[in-house]
This record gives sequence, structure tokens and C-alpha cells, in this order.
Amino acid sequence: MFTVCALYHFTRFDDPAALRDPLLDVCRDNAITGTLLLAREGINGTVAGPKAGIDHLLTHLRALPGCAALEWKLSTAQERPFPRMKVRLKKEIVTMGVPDVDPGAKVGHYVQPSDWNELIQSPDVAVIDTRNDYEVAIGTFEGAVDPKTDSFREFPEWWEQNKDRFHNKRIAMFCTGGIRCEKSTNYLISQGVEEVYHLKGGILKYLEEVPQDQSTWQGDCFVFDGRVSVGHGLTEGPHLLCHACRRPILPEDRDKPEYEHGVSCHLCVGETSDDDKARFRERQKQIALAEARGERHLHADVVDEN
Repeated sequence: MFTVCALYHFTRFDDPAALRDPLLDVCRDNAITGTLLLAREGINGTVAGPKAGIDHLLTHLRALPGCAALEWKLSTAQERPFPRMKVRLKKEIVTMGVPDVDPGAKVGHYVQPSDWNELIQSPDVAVIDTRNDYEVAIGTFEGAVDPKTDSFREFPEWWEQNKDRFHNKRIAMFCTGGIRCEKSTNYLISQGVEEVYHLKGGILKYLEEVPQDQSTWQGDCFVFDGRVSVGHGLTEGPHLLCHACRRPILPEDRDKPEYEHGVSCHLCVGETSDDDKARFRERQKQIALAEARGERHLHADVVDEN
């Protein structure tokens, strides 16, 4: 059994590159795998390993400048969800692409999971899912607005085009673990929205704390690790990953004629050319040859981290 830790914190790192190697050493010394992103605005990522190793990592992270209030959420996985450890330097720890967004200055009102249902069922509240379309497709809150964005970078443009729909509404926003809402609520406040709320700890905290018979969540929650999805109680969901488009699919989707392992699924079969598919087949061939040698191919990672 592996402990999975999703974490983030917005703080000012003057030299994030100087933090990279010591952080990588801590993870490797404690048998931790996954991905951590470092930027001037803070840290974000998901890692997994033995419980004692995760505890050691959290102690190290909370000792970093300004990280005493680090946010994290723990769950478990039967199998190791990441093949290796990566610590990457980024411009943003979650990419929105708006230079003046600063969650450290001001964010929306935090709403505890126990109070979320009451808020989103109020008639003057509009609920917005800030995640990507493929995430929303397998689960969301009842009545939530889906912006149908391919990436978080598209959210500001979507808001500009749709903001009149929400005139005189209080805005409640949610995402997987809370980090996207830190930026999206700050952005809406900068756009003049007076009452903005977001789910504290995100969907993961809600699924952990709110009993299923009291839940307004429908479906499963996509996660960026080998489990692919989780449900109530953070139990592993049924979804698999299409290794061509990296969208979640169900086991029965592999029986559809469009499915070819690592090459296409019913969601992406029309999105790639014959040349693309030939390249994907060659990649799968190389992965299979590497596995036959007892090695792991460079492109055999299960999930991208962002």
C-alpha cells in the first residue's frame, strides 16, 4: 500500500532552482516517486511512497521559506502510481497565463466540505467547475457549469465571453485539490466580482469527508496519477487511461472498434492522422520490447502531471 500525497502552496521563492536538488534528494532517499513543480510563485505536485517517507518529505517542505501553511491531502494506492521522481522548474505551478494573478494577495472565501452543499444549492449561486473538459466528463457536482476548456489557460477567455451570464450571482468554484481555484478566484476578484467562494481542499477533500448518502457529487474524480480516478472515500475508481490522448476511459471502452492500445480510443480516434497512429504504434512496440528486457521505456509514464 502506497501513500499518495497531493500538495501545493503559493509563496515567494526567490531562487526555486536552488531548492530543486535538495528536494529531489529527499524524495529519492525516501523511495518517493511522482512530480513536484517549483516556480517563483510556490510549489505544486503529487507524489507517492511509504507513509514514513511522505511524512519526512512534508517535514522538509514545511521548513522551506513561507511553507509552514502548506496544503496537502493524503490517500492510498494499491500499486505505485508513478514510475519515477521528477522535480521540474516552471514559470507557474499551475498555468493560467495571466501575469497579474496573485493568490498570495487575495482569494475567494473558503468553504469547508461540510458547508458546500448548502452553498451550491442556493438559488443565487452559480457553480463553476474550473477543470478541463476531460476531467469534467467523468464527474462533477450536480448543476455545475462546465466551461469546456482544454486547459486552465483558456479559463480567463471563457470568463470574458460568459461573464454576463452570471450577473448578480454569487460565484462558487471548485477543482480537484484547490490550487486552480486559488488563481481563478483571485482572477474573478480582479475582474470586479464581489462574492467569490471556493471549495476548501477541492473535490478530493469533499469526497474524503462528505458521506456518499449526503453527497451532491456525481461520477468519479480524475486524478493525475496511476489510479486515474477516485470516488467517495477516495477509493480507486474504474477508469483507465488512453495512452494516446491521456483521457480517462472505462474498461468496456477497450472493446470498442476505435480502441487500439496506445494508439487511439473512441474519444481521440478522429483527432490524429495515419502518420500519428503509425508513430504511436512504433512507440508501443518500443515500450513492449523494453518491458521484455525488464526495463521501463522513457515514454511509459501513466499520467502527465499538469
